[in-house]
Parts: sequence; C-alpha cells; structure tokens
Amino acid sequence: MKKFELFRAIMFGILASILLLGCSSDADEQEIAEEAKLTDTELQAVFETEEWTGVADSALSELYQAGNSASGKTAANECYSAEYTENGFTATFANCVLNGTENVNGTLVVVYGVSEETAEYTATYDGFFVGEVELNGTRSYVLSQGMNENSISLTVVSDMSVTMPDGSMLSESGTRTVEFAFGENFSDSTVSLSGDWTLIKDGNTYSVAIESPLTGNFSCEYLVSGLMEISKNGLAVMVDLGDGSCDNTATLTYPNGAQETLEF
Repeated sequence: MKKFELFRAIMFGILASILLLGCSSDADEQEIAEEAKLTDTELQAVFETEEWTGVADSALSELYQAGNSASGKTAANECYSAEYTENGFTATFANCVLNGTENVNGTLVVVYGVSEETAEYTATYDGFFVGEVELNGTRSYVLSQGMNENSISLTVVSDMSVTMPDGSMLSESGTRTVEFAFGENFSDSTVSLSGDWTLIKDGNTYSVAIESPLTGNFSCEYLVSGLMEISKNGLAVMVDLGDGSCDNTATLTYPNGAQETLEF
C-alpha cells in the first residue's frame, strides 16, 4: 500500500496547484454577471473537503495494509488503533496530530472491497473531528491499474458533509480519479485528474465536471492542459488550462463569452 500513500501525495499536489489559482482579469467587470462570476474563494471551495477528509487517509492506508491477515488482530500507533474482522476494521483516533493538523478524534468504520485485481475499501465517518471540524459520510478508495500497463490510478468516491466550528455546513458528493502514467524517463511521466462532483456551500451549489483530464508532468511545475466546467447555481463557467505548454495561466470563459485570465 505504499503506492496508495504515493497517490494520496500526488492527488494533494494536483489539488494544491488548483488551490493556488489567483485571478487577474483582462475582461471588463461589467461584462460578467455578478451571479455568474466565480471568486478566488469559490474556486478554492470546490476542492475544500479534501483539506479535511484527506487528513486520515495516510493512517487508513497503513491500517489497511496491516489488516491483510486473520481477523481479530489489533494494530496500534501512538494515537490511533484498529480492531480487525474478516470484513474490515474499526479505527479509533484519540488526539492525533496527522499531517500537521489539529487534533483528530473519532472512529472510522472501514469495510474491505471484494476484488483480486484492485486494492479497495470504504471508510464511514460518523462524528469524526479534525480540530473543531466535524465530518460525516463515506469515502471509497480503489487503487488499480490505469488505462494502460504503464499506469496506475486511484479513484475516490465521496458522499460527505462537513460542519465548521461556526455551525456552517458544506456537503460534497462525486468521484475523483488520479492517474499516474510512467514515461521512459521520470520527467516524461504524467499525472492527471478526472471526475465530477457537486458541492453545496453557503446556499450555493457548485457542480464540477472535468471534460478533459487536468494534466501535469514532472518537467513543468504547473498543470499544462485540461478543461473543466464549474457551474454555480446552474450557470456554467469553463476553465481551460491550456494545450500542453508549460505556463502558469488558465482561461475562464463565462456564458456570455467574457473571459478572465487565471495565474497559478
């Protein structure tokens, strides 16, 4: 399951690239209807649940690896432990500090998937806390061979709700897949993100559909290509990351044709 942990790191790398988007606009502000306009904060929000749900993922992968044996086994770390059965395990976290976060507390119930060709499991969050942020819902993970023999992929299916310390809530459902394709040289290897999901926050509904995988390679520090549609309350905005050139720009196109340039 070291590959699983590698893919968690890769996924966060891709998402971090997107989270660093900042807006600089050449468009006339009056050309873009206020209800359709996407702010920097909203662009970040469509990936926000990853910040919280990803906290326990590396620990879960370790516990999953440790559980590939007889039921009844126990495993423990300094701040988390697990009880195993034939079908999965129950992981308990007590004031853990994972990935530099605030204290993590609560119990996750993990059920193994049934497949000889993939590594998979589903984790159920029920009153799980990262600091004062509460998580509820499920996340399913599948690690498998990618589209060709020289690639592997990680698919995460989420149906989650997040309650913030001030009582505000956000919910997300959908699928993300990260694929790593090995090149002849490391610099030729590529990473891509695909999927679609819906986020509800502050009374707004954001739907994300990646129409062409968001792709990067190890010879460029930026994502170099890909196309995604982000709909805010039904109004669609296209985000184009380019044609493969190594640059730090992307283009937002609004329903009326007005455009903004984003810089990484």
